Amino acid sequence: MANLLVTGGAGFIGGNFVHYWNAHHPDDHVIVLDALTYAGNRSTIEHAPFAELVVGDIRDQELVEKLLRERDISTLVHFAAESHVDRSITGPDAFIDTNILGTNSLLKAARAVWLDGDGKDHRFHHISTDEVYGSLGNDDPAFSETTPYAPNSPYSASKAASDHLVRAYHHTYGLNVTTSNCSNNYGPYQYPEKLIPLFFLNALSGKNLPIYGDGMNVRDWLHVEDHCRGIEACLEKGVPGETYNIGGGAELPNLEVIAAICREVDLAFEEVEGLGERYPDAPAAKGQKSETLKTFVTDRAGHDRRYAIDETKARGELGYAATRSFDEGLRQTLRWYLENEQWWRPLAA
Repeated sequence: MANLLVTGGAGFIGGNFVHYWNAHHPDDHVIVLDALTYAGNRSTIEHAPFAELVVGDIRDQELVEKLLRERDISTLVHFAAESHVDRSITGPDAFIDTNILGTNSLLKAARAVWLDGDGKDHRFHHISTDEVYGSLGNDDPAFSETTPYAPNSPYSASKAASDHLVRAYHHTYGLNVTTSNCSNNYGPYQYPEKLIPLFFLNALSGKNLPIYGDGMNVRDWLHVEDHCRGIEACLEKGVPGETYNIGGGAELPNLEVIAAICREVDLAFEEVEGLGERYPDAPAAKGQKSETLKTFVTDRAGHDRRYAIDETKARGELGYAATRSFDEGLRQTLRWYLENEQWWRPLAA
C-alpha cells in the first residue's frame, strides 16, 4: 500500500486518518481528493508530511481514473460524504449527489482502472455509518453486520444506497471491496456543527446548549483515532466483500454526554491558566456551572432513538477493540480545541 487515495481526506474523519496513516506508515504516500466544501479544510492536513491534496470532486470520474493510473494507486479509502443529519432534512439533494452518485462514480473509475485496465491488486474501502440500520428500542440487541437496513433520514438512506452499490460492485464485477459501519465519532478537527464540538464551543462562549426532545437518545461514541485503527485493520486483515462494524464501546444517552461536556469545561477553567480571560462569556469564567446553559428544543424530525454497535466480528476477525474510554477521549478532545483555536475559530464565526 505504497500509494493511497483518500477521498474526503480534508474532512474530520478522513483528515484524522491521514494523520494516523502518516504516523504509522511513514513510507507510504497519501493523495487526498477533497472538494473543500464547508466541512473540508486545508489546514486539517497541512502538517501531514506525506500527504498531497488534490482539490476535486469525487463525481469527476475522469479525474479519479487519472489519479489511480498516474499515481499507481492500489488502495482507495472512501470517506467523502455529506454527513450532517439536520442538513439532510432541510436539503437532501446534496446527499444524493455526493453520497450516492459520488460513490458510484468512484466505483466506476476503480472498475475501469483496476479491473478493465491493468488488473493489479487493489482494495476499495468504503466508510459508512451505523445509522443505515435504523433505530433500536431500549432492549433491542446491538446492530450487527446482519442487521437489516432500515434508514430513517435522507442522510442514512443515501449512505445505505452507497453501501449497496459497493457490495454490488464486488459481487457483480469482482471489485475488491470492504466496508466499515462506524458509530458516532468525536475528536480533533470535527466541524463545530456536531454535538460534542458544538457544545464545547457554546459553553466557552456562553451560548445555549440546545438539547433535542428529552435528551435521552442513545448513541455509541467512538474516538476518531480508534476508528482509524479499525480502518487500518480492515485494510490489512479484512476479507474482500465483507462488512465490519466499528464501535467505541461507550453507549450513552445524550444527557449524560452533555453532562460530561459541562464537567470537562468547568474543570478546564480550574486547571488551565488564563482561560477565564480568553473566554470571559463562559459561565465557568464567572464561577458558574456550564450546565446552566442547557435548554430543551423541539426534537429533530424522525430522530432515531438508539444506536448500539456489536463489534464481535471486528474483534474476532480483525483484532479490533477501542482503546480509549469516553471520559479520557472527551478530555483530550476539549484540550485539543482549547489548544487549536486558530483552526476552529473561523468555522464558528
